[in-house]
Amino acid sequence: MSQASIKIGLVTDQTGPLSFLGIANANLARLVVDEINAGGGLLGRRIELITEDSATDDKVAAAKAAKLVQGDRVDVIFGGIYSSTRQAIKGPAVVQGKKLYIYPEQYEGEESDPLIFCTGPVPAQQVDSLIPWLMKHTDARRFYLPSADYIWPHVMNKRVRAAVTAHGGSIVGEEYFPVDHADYRSTVDKIMSSDAQVVFNTTVPPGVAPFLQQLYEAGFTKRGGRIVCPYFEENLASLLPAEHVEGLYSCLDYYQAVSDPFSTALLRRYDERFPGSAKFTAGSASTGLYRGLKLWEAAVREAGTLDQAAVIRALDHARIAEGPGGAAEMVPGQHHLRLTMYVGQVQAGQMKVIENLGVIDPNERVQSAQ
Repeated sequence: MSQASIKIGLVTDQTGPLSFLGIANANLARLVVDEINAGGGLLGRRIELITEDSATDDKVAAAKAAKLVQGDRVDVIFGGIYSSTRQAIKGPAVVQGKKLYIYPEQYEGEESDPLIFCTGPVPAQQVDSLIPWLMKHTDARRFYLPSADYIWPHVMNKRVRAAVTAHGGSIVGEEYFPVDHADYRSTVDKIMSSDAQVVFNTTVPPGVAPFLQQLYEAGFTKRGGRIVCPYFEENLASLLPAEHVEGLYSCLDYYQAVSDPFSTALLRRYDERFPGSAKFTAGSASTGLYRGLKLWEAAVREAGTLDQAAVIRALDHARIAEGPGGAAEMVPGQHHLRLTMYVGQVQAGQMKVIENLGVIDPNERVQSAQ
């Protein structure tokens, strides 16, 4: 590997409220890149990973993306957790820099750009599958939607409303708050008085912890209420008091309890190298980042070049036979993945898989040609 290195950029929240997720992404990227390099690199060249801390601040994320494109001249950019961060990265990286960008987090869908590929679940894979399952298995019909006030919760709630009403249920409340909102007592009072059976939560860190605490203290779950938080996973389960989240449902592409041999081996490699609190999970975007890196690697190998147009053509139909939670493949033209989805539930402080929903299409829009 004597030629100049291939540079890839990662923008992730290593400090700030999302650092417990962003650090896991930085760890995972280093693991994958080191394994590729140990296997001989890519196209006979070493991969150089350049990781930038977006500090859970979209202005910082935009500046770091600009640095990676203009200063470091990377071949591809990965990263972002909040949808607003994706938009912040998109400006300098894609709109101005015309650079391939792979976004790894579960999100609201509807991103449609010839230079962007998304490797996490979307509403067709989360909401459209989880809501009918939940209503069938719990007979719940009345839903309340407390939410953070940005694009992901607004779009998710439209899908929740459509799915709930299509199956004979109703939305009894819908509210939006700043991401760092902390006093939910008025909303919790409305939830309790509305006789809501399900709280479909899209408040996010740091606001989610006080919300779940106040909902628990009001006795919502003790009276038989059910909580759904679609992004909830092992990092959050380990950080929040177990009693606040007992019985909570989520729906993701992977949980650590998924026990196929590949998922088990990948988790073991991650834990051995990065012991501690930043866990390898789906909600953190780590699973989407793993897929994004390996799909990009597969596309470059197929193309036999780093020419961006050739890589994009290969990435449009790329697949990996093994990944966290199962195989993954791009749906040609959609720039989103066909994924195996799971229903998870917190039981005694641990995330358990209670249903394998099977392989689900993203049902996103077909991209226009570059």
